[in-house]
Amino acid sequence: MEIRPASEEDFESVRSVARRSWREAYENFVDDESIDGTVSSWYSDESLAAAVEKPGTVFLVATGADGLVGFCHAVCYEDEGDLLRLYVDPDHWGDGIGTALYERLRGDFRDINMNRIRAMVLSQNDMGIEFYQRLGFEKTDEATVEIGPGTYEESVYTVAL
Repeated sequence: MEIRPASEEDFESVRSVARRSWREAYENFVDDESIDGTVSSWYSDESLAAAVEKPGTVFLVATGADGLVGFCHAVCYEDEGDLLRLYVDPDHWGDGIGTALYERLRGDFRDINMNRIRAMVLSQNDMGIEFYQRLGFEKTDEATVEIGPGTYEESVYTVAL
């Protein structure tokens, strides 16, 4: 597996991983139409280009024999960063790809003297919450996020670097 910065050539695969991950993780509480609309909006070519090119943004992809199998997108603010998205293709859940992406991001953030990382996860996403807790994150806040016509509870987790 290789972890590298994302490029424009990765955009379609990023959307595919996002869509498959969202459907698998959120199937019991977010409908397919809302997932498709959100993925189309949040992962449009324009949104992804901004994420790849904007200073202070880290967008990494994990690739292997099956092509692009995961990605993470984070932004930096002064001495802390927000991990906005970290998704792995469901066929590769449990293979260590999410942890490898996080460890690379963590190392990159340490290299630029960041002090902590925040991660947002839907409060109903037990798998995502368990993932962040295994990495040492602790719940520090709550928020809401709009997905399609619905509003969902979001938990904010933080870890010191």
